[in-house]
Amino acid sequence: MAIANGTILGINGPVVRVIGSGSFEMQEMVYVGDEELIGEVIGVTEKETIVQVYEETTGLKKGEKVTGTSSPLAITLAPGILSNIFDGIERPLKDIKKLSGAFVTRGLKVTNLDEEKEWDVKIKAAAGDVVSGGDIIAVTQETSLIEHRVMIPPEIKGTIEWIASDGKYKITDVIAKVKCGNEIKDITIAQKWPIKKSRPYTVRQPISRPLVTGQRVIDAFFPLAKGGAAAIPGGFGTGKTMTQHQLAKWCDADIIVYIGCGERGNEMTQVLEEFSELIDPKSGKPLLDRTVLIANTSNMPVAAREASIYTGVTLAEYYRDMGYDVALMADSTSRWAEALREISGRLEEMPAEEGFPAYLASRLSQFYERAGYVTNLNGSEGSVSIIGAVSPQGGDFSEPVTQNTKRFIRCFWALDKPLAYARHYPAIHWLTSYSEYLGELADWYNTNVSSDFMKKREKLMAILQEESGLMEIVKLIGADVLPDGQKATLEVARTIRVGFLQQNAFHADDTYVPLEKQNRMMDIILLFDKRIKECVEKGVVLSKVSESGIAEDIIRIKYTIGNENIDEPFAALTKKINDTFDSIIG
Repeated sequence: MAIANGTILGINGPVVRVIGSGSFEMQEMVYVGDEELIGEVIGVTEKETIVQVYEETTGLKKGEKVTGTSSPLAITLAPGILSNIFDGIERPLKDIKKLSGAFVTRGLKVTNLDEEKEWDVKIKAAAGDVVSGGDIIAVTQETSLIEHRVMIPPEIKGTIEWIASDGKYKITDVIAKVKCGNEIKDITIAQKWPIKKSRPYTVRQPISRPLVTGQRVIDAFFPLAKGGAAAIPGGFGTGKTMTQHQLAKWCDADIIVYIGCGERGNEMTQVLEEFSELIDPKSGKPLLDRTVLIANTSNMPVAAREASIYTGVTLAEYYRDMGYDVALMADSTSRWAEALREISGRLEEMPAEEGFPAYLASRLSQFYERAGYVTNLNGSEGSVSIIGAVSPQGGDFSEPVTQNTKRFIRCFWALDKPLAYARHYPAIHWLTSYSEYLGELADWYNTNVSSDFMKKREKLMAILQEESGLMEIVKLIGADVLPDGQKATLEVARTIRVGFLQQNAFHADDTYVPLEKQNRMMDIILLFDKRIKECVEKGVVLSKVSESGIAEDIIRIKYTIGNENIDEPFAALTKKINDTFDSIIG
């Protein structure tokens, strides 16, 4: 195929207009200018080609050459991805730093992954085997936690003519030859994949298991399923990034892909420093051994923000194909949408609501639809769970990015500014958040945690909803005029809010809480609810309950009872609650 060539006709920020001989293809990767900046074809007309450039275009001149590659923008998939940090188009930032220092300069030529490192590869197939896309032919230990499974590329099907023996190989080395019809295809450890094309799978499975996070408000009230999609919307300072950090640290996914899309550089620095120090609670090894970070900070080229989202989800799908559960954190999709808006404006497209392009909804759907729990081509099962932060200006959830995101996700963790300012973290508001996965996950919770787990959750939610109605009255006329039954509801609701929903990320026992302890905490709160209502029925003055301090004991459970060997402490607390109320009631 002939390589298309052209020359620059006009430059408008990251958007470059090209004329010349040769036929460029939509989504073709191109090299722009004398410094060969990486770009992608986003429009083709009879007279010209439109290219968006993923690097800084300052200094580009009219008349410079544009060269096609006859292939779409693709990334390298091979060992070496984990424990690494990339920019939006999978260029390793550590290598870039060696070449250009603290700032990313234009036209840098670096390989996506280290092509000189040798990996200890164990072969899992033999000559004569019939193989097809997704089949695992070799494995290597990528990090101390993750075994990397070398797969046949999805489009290849045939018979292995030759395969290497166990040994040390570079990712560019040929380790097998597969006969496809009359053609022999070389199989290397590395493979390329276009970032805007979903990787294939056999069948999408029904969702039935939660992504356990150790965060009580999420696990008990608004769970996310493995293979599901969730959004965390919130105004400035409400804790979106910190909530995602907690999920990345503690959720029970095998692999974490964290995308800092248009975020502040100091936040990404904090992520790097934190993750490099964290120890994986399940294995005792560094958490970074199962994490990949994609950093596209706010001062990097705006077009690369769009690419960073697709790069991240392609990496997630690659590890899903090996049979792993992957959690992808995108922080934030609003910055991505702003990049779409800027490029759309430079293309002089007709704007839709608030200046965003008319195709905003379809782009969001393409991203979130790549989540899922699937049976892979090789028969294994894996999942990609997507958690996207949304940063609505002024905390206005009616703006287009939040509203369009709600169409494509089924779990909505709405962060509340008053809660955040009151130091209630996570600041997920229980009345404006929701999870549509509750029905699918009910059997799992009732089987694996407690047979009445969902009933307990419904009772706690009902108390919080009743409290919300009562607070309107309290604001008008004060709590003193309320009857004792309603005062009791307010007291129980306080124990739920402060003792259960509020969580301390800096406390050794409270930063992550296993489901068994969450279940026992719910039991204690519901016991408190039952006994305080007995007091109301028997006409006992509620001030006696307050003076006993039992409510404060319940609120302090998260600190006073650890996460292991919980039976005895909870039994002792249950006895203390019953004894206290027995003495109050007489």
